Amino acid sequence: MNTSEESKNPDTAPTLTPEEVVEQLRATRARIGEVTPLTSAERQSLRNRTRTSNPVLQASINVIGALDIVEQAVGQPADEVRQLYEETNRWTAVEDELRTMLNGVSGANLIRRQRLAFVAAQAYSIGTRLARDPAYAVLVPHVQEIKRLKSFKRRKKAAPAPGSSSSPEPDTPPVAIEDPET
Repeated sequence: MNTSEESKNPDTAPTLTPEEVVEQLRATRARIGEVTPLTSAERQSLRNRTRTSNPVLQASINVIGALDIVEQAVGQPADEVRQLYEETNRWTAVEDELRTMLNGVSGANLIRRQRLAFVAAQAYSIGTRLARDPAYAVLVPHVQEIKRLKSFKRRKKAAPAPGSSSSPEPDTPPVAIEDPET
């Protein structure tokens, strides 16, 4: 089977490794002319300024095409604006596909992580039980290391030193709690 047939039928194409996917995504990104990363603030600002419905956009393009004076004032012919409108809609399909793919990859990785955590918990549980038997003493340092690492996770973060508070002081004074014995 040739490569073009394999790409048409994803069921027969070999599964890609994560590294191959990253390589192909980077190659694809390099071939896309306009990839503009935005900060979340820039993205929000642009979204707020571009909340125009498709019927309004179409009617506005029709205004441009109705009179030459409007086209001259806008600085772009109606056909070019219509082409930009169509291109925007086509790239929206790309956005949707990429979001769907990211959601699928993220979900699959979350399931892998859950399976890994389950296997690790089983290994720790079995190792803990076997480590009690002197015949399996080789497991003791491994089990102790896991206990040590787990204890780091459960520890509370150290309180910041007085005067070096990372959070601002509250605006309201603290409420005094009266001692019921007085």
